[in-house]
Amino acid sequence: MRRDRTDRSPRRPRSLGRLALAASTVTALWAAASGCVVVHGEREVVPATTRADAARALADFTAAYNKADATYDRSKDADRVTGPLAAIDAAKLKAGRAGNPGGNPAHSALTFGDARFSIPAKAGWPRWFVADATANKGVPGSRWLLVFTRDNAREPWQASYLTVLGAGAVPKFATDAGGWAQPVAADDPALAVEPRGLGRSYATYLKTGGDTFAAGVHTSQWRAQREKYASRPGLARQYIDEPLTSGDYAPVGLRTADGGALVFFATHRFEKETAAAGTEIPSPGADVQALTTGEIGQSLTLEFVSNQVVLDPPKRSGGGRVSVLGRVEGLTGAKGE
Repeated sequence: MRRDRTDRSPRRPRSLGRLALAASTVTALWAAASGCVVVHGEREVVPATTRADAARALADFTAAYNKADATYDRSKDADRVTGPLAAIDAAKLKAGRAGNPGGNPAHSALTFGDARFSIPAKAGWPRWFVADATANKGVPGSRWLLVFTRDNAREPWQASYLTVLGAGAVPKFATDAGGWAQPVAADDPALAVEPRGLGRSYATYLKTGGDTFAAGVHTSQWRAQREKYASRPGLARQYIDEPLTSGDYAPVGLRTADGGALVFFATHRFEKETAAAGTEIPSPGADVQALTTGEIGQSLTLEFVSNQVVLDPPKRSGGGRVSVLGRVEGLTGAKGE
């Protein structure tokens, strides 16, 4: 049975359609090459799952996603998504259903191909793995990376993170003698930025700049764009960024062959638009209105959840900067005043 997690809904760019938009002490059965043996998952270092099970998890997610997208019915994939992807997904479905209660007239089924699975060997729960595949949507040749996670062996695998990278942008991962991926700890001191600190560092960078992150579309260029729109004639815009780090929003990462890590992490953003005295905020689109509470007058606060994937270099590289490879975000709420 799916367990309710209060941290799935935070306190309060690339478009890819709707999609872009806890330790346990159970004993698990692991099917090893020599046969089924009983191991204590909270103590033994074992692969998170089998490759066959990972493929089933991707297929189950895809089927559930397509049902939800076709009907704009959140219940169709609620047990297959979690974390930042669930927050984005739920809001997109809510907005879509508000405008088309009978379902999605533009539905086109999502399909994946050439799926590869990076499965880390680790002790304890939660467990997770990364699926890397091509898709029939988006830029041809791009790779869709999804993180699947679960808190115990009784739960279904759920997709928590999604990003899309260009062809050739997925790094080579370090593996052990058995071919299993190597996870990085949240407090790994060998990386330029500890994974658990990436959300806070990114939020700080977006506000004040600095040299933690390499220049690019999701860093220096985005800061410049935000500054450009911060103050326009008759309309001011304020930004507040916060890290999301608990539960299924916790960062996860895999060791890369160069000693660094590919890390997924989530952030939470507010954008408050305030109109000059005597004027009102321009009427937003239907999707925004479907997610808005209150009456829009002189201000509108937009709320977003965003997930990023970065290359976090090893410290020994001489002070290398963190590179943001991809970012997928979605509007999750709005408040008019």
